Amino acid sequence: MEITAAGAGVAFAAGLLSFLSPCVLPLVPAYVTFVTGMSLDELRSDEAARRRWTIMAHAILFVLGFSIVFVLMGASATFLGSLIGYYRRWVEIGGGILLVAFGLLLLGIFRLPGAEREWRFHLSDRPIGYLGSLLIGITFGAGWTPCIGPVLGGILTLAATQEGVAQGMALLGIYSLGLAIPFLFAALALDRFLAGYGRVRHWLPWVSRASGVLLIAVGILLLTGMFTILAEIMAGWTPDFILERI
Repeated sequence: MEITAAGAGVAFAAGLLSFLSPCVLPLVPAYVTFVTGMSLDELRSDEAARRRWTIMAHAILFVLGFSIVFVLMGASATFLGSLIGYYRRWVEIGGGILLVAFGLLLLGIFRLPGAEREWRFHLSDRPIGYLGSLLIGITFGAGWTPCIGPVLGGILTLAATQEGVAQGMALLGIYSLGLAIPFLFAALALDRFLAGYGRVRHWLPWVSRASGVLLIAVGILLLTGMFTILAEIMAGWTPDFILERI
């Protein structure tokens, strides 16, 4: 069975919200300079225009790196969920409870011990060449931060309720796409990104709240069994050429 339009929409929105989270968005310029090996001044000068394709290649390899990690996580989550497929309804109920808990965590309703700590593999020096950019992306994807963790955990929980491993992988691939597209834009147009960041940075706490609301809404839909019904309704509204691609 193919992934639903509802699931694809939730995954893509979650990827965008992860990019806009308070512990990812402010660090984007640092990631761009680290991946490309260019300073902020170089990226904002004519030198960046002359090296556009080199910058783009490094950025693509970076997003490919974290996408590989997320897609493999999605495959693992779906595989584990399929092992207890006979109890799929209970998996959905448990997943719904987890999603609501993740949402409440993002809303600041409660805190988990150690949640303020950051779990991530750090690279003290930039690896050389294009392979280095891929490695940086993989280490970023393997990280676990207080902001991206609950959203990623929510999408992995949703992946565990899918019927096939391919669906779970596709779900995390779409999540990665939502995270990757704005990063690629930032790498190619850092001036515009910095200008836009200056206008929206005061709204970043609300991004976490919006992420929490999204997870709670999806969690309630899973708990009540309404997510499948919503997916069927959305499938009826979605053009065939879009459904064929998801």
